Amino acid sequence: MSEGRSRFPSPRKSRSDVIAIGDDLRVETLRDAYRHGIFPWPHEDYPLPWFSPRKRTLLFFDELHAGRSLRKAIRRAPYTFTIDRDFASVIRACGEAERPEQDGTWIEPRIIDAYIRLHEAGDAHSIEAWDGDELAGGLYGIDAGGVFTGESMFHRRNDASKLALLFLVDHLSARGAAFLDCQVMTPHVGALGAREVPRARFLDLLEEAQSADITLFPPSAGDER
Repeated sequence: MSEGRSRFPSPRKSRSDVIAIGDDLRVETLRDAYRHGIFPWPHEDYPLPWFSPRKRTLLFFDELHAGRSLRKAIRRAPYTFTIDRDFASVIRACGEAERPEQDGTWIEPRIIDAYIRLHEAGDAHSIEAWDGDELAGGLYGIDAGGVFTGESMFHRRNDASKLALLFLVDHLSARGAAFLDCQVMTPHVGALGAREVPRARFLDLLEEAQSADITLFPPSAGDER
């Protein structure tokens, strides 16, 4: 796992999904959390909780299921895909996206500011889908040291976020990664073949990826397709 002692309790010893409570969103704290399989998830009327779900949702690339309609969309899509071209716009758009299954958004201003700082530090990354000069969709997440933890996605055009995710999968696979950390199950990632694994298994996989010293996003990561 990451070098040095963590400021968080070990998720392996916890019987709960919530590992800690606290409002520290400094770059060092966020980096420490993600590299130990922990992430913040704001809840209204509560101090900031830090989660490491006992059932972790992962999308293994060799189990990816892209249906016939999505494969057609891939061939016909007018989008250009980029990495880290406009992180701030992506995370703000994710915060503004309507989500019928949720009451409001957890991507509040303090989260946006914190993750923009994390992006500037080289840990947070965005995938953009462009329709000409317009941002059609995208997603963002964190490089936890060889494992990409997806945080949120949005779309303004049909299939833009889904295709951005497939672009990300291709990129990560080419860099040597074997799976994407989706954190928790949603209908969208479930339809793509994601499945839940016990927390201990996820932490083992995280350690293995970190030990392999995989570089998911080199400094020149301005990929475009």
